[in-house]
Amino acid sequence: MGRKSFEPNATLLNRLILLLVCLGSCGLVYVFLNVITRSGSVSELRIGSTLDLVGENVVGGCCRGVENLELWGSAVKWGSDFKFNTSEGCCNACKSMCTGKDGPCLCDSWVFCGNRQACGSKFGECWLKKQKDSLAPERQEEAPHGETIHWTSGLIFGKGEGIIGLETEHGTLHIKLFPDCAPHTVAYILELLPMRHCAGCQFYRAESRGQSWDSEGNHIKNAGFGPPFALIQGTLEAQGTPFNKLPLEDCPILRRGSVALIGPGPEFFISLADHSEWKQEYTVFGSVLPEDMNVAEKIAALPTLPDVWNNVNVTVLEKPVPFLFRRINKSSQD
Repeated sequence: MGRKSFEPNATLLNRLILLLVCLGSCGLVYVFLNVITRSGSVSELRIGSTLDLVGENVVGGCCRGVENLELWGSAVKWGSDFKFNTSEGCCNACKSMCTGKDGPCLCDSWVFCGNRQACGSKFGECWLKKQKDSLAPERQEEAPHGETIHWTSGLIFGKGEGIIGLETEHGTLHIKLFPDCAPHTVAYILELLPMRHCAGCQFYRAESRGQSWDSEGNHIKNAGFGPPFALIQGTLEAQGTPFNKLPLEDCPILRRGSVALIGPGPEFFISLADHSEWKQEYTVFGSVLPEDMNVAEKIAALPTLPDVWNNVNVTVLEKPVPFLFRRINKSSQD
């Protein structure tokens, strides 16, 4: 009787030991395979390790580019022997050449060939480049013999780079552009930059922070969320220049100073407060430097008139505020 009760326990113990051994072996195999599949190549594994040392501005950030675009410029890394499986890997490799948080960067543009069929032997090539002028990058306008350009390219702006001036009669708003998060929108802004006059570009709506947000843009507990809605709104459409709708790009939570596109544009706004209550549906293509937010606040304090848009109470400027874009000398921002 005792033996019969003992044998199942011994068998169970043996089976348990065997199960633990199998699970341990499977775990080791999983870890090994996971490392291989995630690394993709020796280059990507090396770059990933480097990125961890660069800072939060690089790791986990955006890494977008524009398809069917080939940027030229002086190569700092030749793509013939530097390859990745994705454009994100190529972009991060460029970011890893920035020293410290937000640059300066030895690489400000990247070019990746990601169409396996069209690229052929060039598939995966990642060219890291440095432009003579990062605000006016060199580009291949069209492929030879009228062929389609199969490359994807992007820009990286380090410290003191990619800052433009939005000049108004009330002061200049210095805006840091985010080409790695909103490459199509930033490309459009760079097209406007050479214009001496941006006729039609103006702010026409102004909403103060009211009693809902403090001077730092923090929402006051138990306060409403507007109106007023803590923003200044305008248009980026220049008269005489055709505007093509822009795609939806990176839409993070809006912070004080965020410069965001409304839908496909050309309407945009500058947020005067943190707006975590709004859905993440606006392309954020830049941010006003903190020291210039007083200019935005000055515009928000101008005389306004009440209006109703889609059953929402808003305030529009009695007199719209025109603006134009200005290049900013990099040395003045260092």
